[in-house]
Formats: sequence, C-alpha cells, structure tokens
Amino acid sequence: MIDFPPRIPVGSWVAEIIDWINTNLGFVLDFIKDTGTSINDAVTSLLLAPPPLLMIALFAALAWLVRSWQLAVGVIVSFLLIMSMGQWTQSMQTLALVLIATLTAVVISVPLGIWAARSSTVSAVVKPVLDLMQTMPAMVYLIPAITFFSIGAVPGLFSTIIFAMPPAVRLTELGIRGVDRETVEAGHSFGATDWMILRGTQLPLAIPTIMAGINQVIMLALSMAVIAGMVGSDGLGKEVVGALATINIARGAEAGLSIVFLAIFLDRFTAALGTPDKFRSSLLGRWKSAREKKARDNQEGVATAA
Repeated sequence: MIDFPPRIPVGSWVAEIIDWINTNLGFVLDFIKDTGTSINDAVTSLLLAPPPLLMIALFAALAWLVRSWQLAVGVIVSFLLIMSMGQWTQSMQTLALVLIATLTAVVISVPLGIWAARSSTVSAVVKPVLDLMQTMPAMVYLIPAITFFSIGAVPGLFSTIIFAMPPAVRLTELGIRGVDRETVEAGHSFGATDWMILRGTQLPLAIPTIMAGINQVIMLALSMAVIAGMVGSDGLGKEVVGALATINIARGAEAGLSIVFLAIFLDRFTAALGTPDKFRSSLLGRWKSAREKKARDNQEGVATAA
C-alpha cells in the first residue's frame, strides 16, 4: 500500500545539516563559544564590581536623565526590593545576558532592516525567515544551541538573539519606508546621495520606530531568561527553573518579580529615548535643547554682525 502523501523526512535533513555544521565548522563554534563566554563574564563582572547601592544610584540617575524623577524613585524602590530579596547577583547576570543579546541583535537587525527597506527583493526574502524565527517555539532553538555550544551562557545567548531579532528588523524596515517620499525626493533634487539621505533624513525620522523595535527586542530577551536558565545560563532564569524543579513558590515569586522590575526599568528607559516629547521634557533633553538654542543664537548673532 502506498502512503499518500509520502512522508518527507524534513527533520532528518535538518539533523544532517546540524551534524555537518557541528563536524566541519567546529572551530568556528568553539570560537563563538569562547568569545561569548568571555564577553558575558566580563559584562557580568562589570555590573557586579561596584557596590549594589552605587549601581542602584547609577540606574536611578540614568532614569532621571532620560525620563523623570518619578521613574528614578521607582527604580530605587524596585531595585532595593530586588536587593532585599537576595536576587541582586542573579539580576545583574540576567541584565548582562539581555544587554549582550540586545546589542548583538540590534547590530544585525538594523542594517538588515535598512537593506530590506531599500530593496523589495531583500524584503520578500527576509519576511518568511522572520516569520519562521518568530513563530518557532523558543524551546526548539535550544536543541541546536546545546548541540553547537554545550551547556552554559552561550546557548542561552544564541537562542535569545534568534528569538528577539525579528521585531527590530520589521520595525526598522517600517520606519525607513514610512519616511515621506517627498522629503526623500527633495534631498535627491538638492544633489544628496543615498547615503546622505539615509544618514541625515531617513534614520532621524525613523528613530522612534526603530527604538520601538529595540524596546521589543529587550522585552523578548527578558522573556527568554527562563529558557536560558534551562540550558545553564546563570541569572534569574536559573532561579525560576530551580524553583520549578523543587516546587518552591517563594523562590519562584522572588525571581519572577525581579524579572518584572528589570523589564519595567528597561522598557521605560528605552521608550523615553524613542519618544521625542518625553525625551525633551527630561533633564538630558532640556540640556540638549538649551545647547541647540544657544548655538542658534550664536549663529544669528554672527549673521547680524556680518
């Protein structure tokens, strides 16, 4: 009897590809693992080197600079609570993983999004790949990650980067394509090159949308913290996994709340950078506006004297 439709061994083909990469590109995988581990250890050590109270003051100062004193107070209260729950070290380990994964994802995603915005062919090729990356269950990424990099921080970083990249690519493309065509055509009419228009017109106008994408990358990276903990990454995810294994409600609640506090801080911080009105009302925004006004006044004074 002939089966219809015939079975297509897609899984076997994928396994063969993974085995081929693991066998023939082992030196590349070892380099990525060693580099990723070193960077993760370095960033974690940097965040844990100062006393916790000093780091809390620094985070609060950053929140006040880019947003408001209310956010700074919220940061102080929430981070002191993290410290009082004994989750400070684990929180900084998770923050290090999120920062590295976010930076890596942004470095890859933003240029790819710009390329997709400037080429319909690239956009058509990239979109189904992004759909696959976003809809594939996050746990599936752990299988090749463990095969390539064994247990540790790097498999967690690998899975987090793949899972968190798509929003940055999509929103970067959306932001660049959303710039008014008449503005771009006006730049061309004055003899500006494509690079000059991208740097001076499209990117500045697309910044709020791009920052929204970066914000989503950070949130998705934090949502992967527990998944990363399952493959040996230190941090709050490992605490949640340990609490699940021992049915320890108190430990799980403390780790979960710590993730929430980190998420709120990072969300409000990046949202302020991507929202012109909120940024202008902050200390840093007012200082920048004052400098720009002073520069304009100086230019008008020189023009009047001439």
